[in-house]
Amino acid sequence: MDLVLVGLPGSGKSAVGRRLAGRHHAQFIDLDDLIERRVGKPVTAIFAEEGEAGFRSHEREAVLSLGAADPDPELRRVIAAGGGTVIDPRNRWSLYRGRFPVWLDGSAEILASRLIKSANVRPLVAGRDTAATLRQLAEDRRRFYAPALQISGSANVDAILRVIEERMASGPGPAVTLLRAETAIGHVEIGYRMAAAAVGAALVRGDARRAILITEPRTWQVAGAGIAGALSAGGWPVETIILPRGERAKRMRVVEEACRKLARLHVDRKETLVAIGGGALTDAAGFVAATYLRGVPIVQVPTTLVGQIDAALGGKTAVDIPEGKNLVGAFHQPAAFIADVSFNATLPNRQRRAALGEVVKMAVLGDERLLQLVEEEGAGYAHGDPGAIESGAVAEIVERCAWAKVEVVTTDVRDANLRMTLNLGHTIGHGIEAAAGYKAILHGEAVAYGLRGAFATALAMGLTTAERAGRVGRLLDKLGLGVEPPAVTRETVTAHMATDKKHAMGRLNWVLPTGSGVVIRSDVPPEAVEAGLVAALRLGPGDRHPAVEPIRSHGVIS
Repeated sequence: MDLVLVGLPGSGKSAVGRRLAGRHHAQFIDLDDLIERRVGKPVTAIFAEEGEAGFRSHEREAVLSLGAADPDPELRRVIAAGGGTVIDPRNRWSLYRGRFPVWLDGSAEILASRLIKSANVRPLVAGRDTAATLRQLAEDRRRFYAPALQISGSANVDAILRVIEERMASGPGPAVTLLRAETAIGHVEIGYRMAAAAVGAALVRGDARRAILITEPRTWQVAGAGIAGALSAGGWPVETIILPRGERAKRMRVVEEACRKLARLHVDRKETLVAIGGGALTDAAGFVAATYLRGVPIVQVPTTLVGQIDAALGGKTAVDIPEGKNLVGAFHQPAAFIADVSFNATLPNRQRRAALGEVVKMAVLGDERLLQLVEEEGAGYAHGDPGAIESGAVAEIVERCAWAKVEVVTTDVRDANLRMTLNLGHTIGHGIEAAAGYKAILHGEAVAYGLRGAFATALAMGLTTAERAGRVGRLLDKLGLGVEPPAVTRETVTAHMATDKKHAMGRLNWVLPTGSGVVIRSDVPPEAVEAGLVAALRLGPGDRHPAVEPIRSHGVIS
């Protein structure tokens, strides 16, 4: 077994690690020492010559050099990670999975006093107010350390060792939590094969008396039954409500029947619902939770990539009506959001590919690392390559997208300004999706068409560059998204765009890409809308119209 020590500089990882390794005749590996040996220069010199980015690159290579976790139940290696090592999602995937992670925590003041006396200079705190810097680092890194066993690093070494040795007897299991955070919009947890345990913990936090699961038939087979079985084995009484699959769940009559079932179960306001399924299911279940008894707690457990990166996170709940998608809904933040990336292995290839439309959207909002990641790994995942999950690529995609949304939603809970940027690609995309009756075209596929349209519109207005548009277009081509003309009519798409919920004061707000991010504009001229529709609908030269009809809403031309 490998044990990994994480924590801030000065938390005692090296001192505890050496003592623990000595007591168990195990190998001790200090990751910073390993990096210095591999690079041939001290950490301070690496920072000075290559900056933090250069050091993190060497750090990632050092983590990979550790190889697979030692499966022996006896302690064989103790690894002391640098304070910032586990910021990198891939490092956490390697260090936490199959290993026993321990977080040595401590107050900033105590850690600062240790660092001031230490001969080992930490580059990130050198020349700064040490305690203040450590407090900020603790806040920034808490979600990365939190999945590990938390022990106070202020205790003496012998006391720390006793706690570690008592707890490590059970050894690491097949499940791993990669990120855990308490946020203004609820508890957020991301991991691998950890859904059942995380749901149980969420029910305990909510003082629940039973588990009330809302799911749909296919999800029940691949995920719901397993979670229900684990909860039942843990002593939880389990009730189950099955909704229709996909967008069919997002109908008012379905919501009514679900609420009637809750009434027959005598569910009260203090009980917690658990939604298990894709984005459509979590939308519908969230709306049920928002409206039944004027609001009951809900735990969202998305089982699809699009649900994990977008739909189930942020508190938007909604159902569809014939006039448009998500036109009836409510804001209702979940008590917990639990993303188990192992569920992505069960998805059909079309759903995998479609979800990448939303991933590309999140990357275009400003995450260059995510854009590069999809360029490198996206096609493999779309074609069902298990290596995309095994390598940690999917876990990184989920984390980057989900946490970016947490940060946006925390700033703008009710979609008043910044959160609107998440609608990139949705103006035309939602029109296409609605025109297809929410059946023939998946949401992520519609977003991909919408992205093509948004870039063409932005190019026509001089907001983005041909280079940026070309890069995203080539990526969508590579992923097989938005390539063929959608089976919808131009007139139907524009009609649905006229009822889009992004209207404000009668004007349609467009989210349009720039060279490195996005802007929100309501002054999009007809010729730019025309360019966007032509690109999104994949119209050829013979299909172009000389002018596009202005989109009207409540009698106002936008």
